[in-house]
Amino acid sequence: MQELYNITGTVAEIQRFSVHDGPGIRTLVFLKGCPLRCKWCCNPENIRPEPQVVTRRGVQVTIGRRMSVGELMAEIRKDVIYYRRSGGGVTLSGGEVLFQPEFALAILQACKAENIHTAIETSAFAGYPTIQELLPWLDLAMCDLKHVDPAKHQRYTGRPNDMILDNLRKIALAGTPLIIRVPVVPTFNDAPGEIASIAAYAASLPGVRELHLLPYHRLGESKYKELEQDYEFSGIEPLTSQAMLKLLDVARLSGLSCQVGG
Repeated sequence: MQELYNITGTVAEIQRFSVHDGPGIRTLVFLKGCPLRCKWCCNPENIRPEPQVVTRRGVQVTIGRRMSVGELMAEIRKDVIYYRRSGGGVTLSGGEVLFQPEFALAILQACKAENIHTAIETSAFAGYPTIQELLPWLDLAMCDLKHVDPAKHQRYTGRPNDMILDNLRKIALAGTPLIIRVPVVPTFNDAPGEIASIAAYAASLPGVRELHLLPYHRLGESKYKELEQDYEFSGIEPLTSQAMLKLLDVARLSGLSCQVGG
């Protein structure tokens, strides 16, 4: 067991008292590194796997640090009382959790050894054996389903979606509780027909009951300036609440329990 706590990885941020990323009050652990290049990404600082130095309001800041599972668990334990009272736990996010599979697995195993509820937020872009290794230690998987059209998925994320679609079905068949989350992005997947197709695929997955529509926002735009990168979606405005509710009605036609937000 001690070897487990010595495994290290790169953590971008630890966010406490999250209530939008799984049940109850949660500690959200962002891991660095992601194979996708989504044009609207709100966490571009988590794409590269190594720590990065950026200038933020005139001050140099390092994003990401190497941590052992033991160091991370010491932070997680500070909030155990809130997990117990609210039915919460730990959610691993990114970047992409599957980009650091050994570290992610060790964190999940350590959490389960201490009776802490576990969840991941993932694009499911990895070989299924990598995902399969995590499943016994997961209480909940929250997986993105960005688009069912392969060409559009490739154009906007830099990667095809065939492996993702296949992995979602395999996760569902494995019996792991699975929530499908759809980042609703103007010009990418905000047409009613696109949401209908995404929801229909989600509804076809065995055991899947929930679909969350996550509205696009521009809160991460300033991060691109810190990274000295262009933000391709700088001229794209978020959808109105009314537009999101119309898409919610479309999604509900699939028979799934749908909501706006995580």
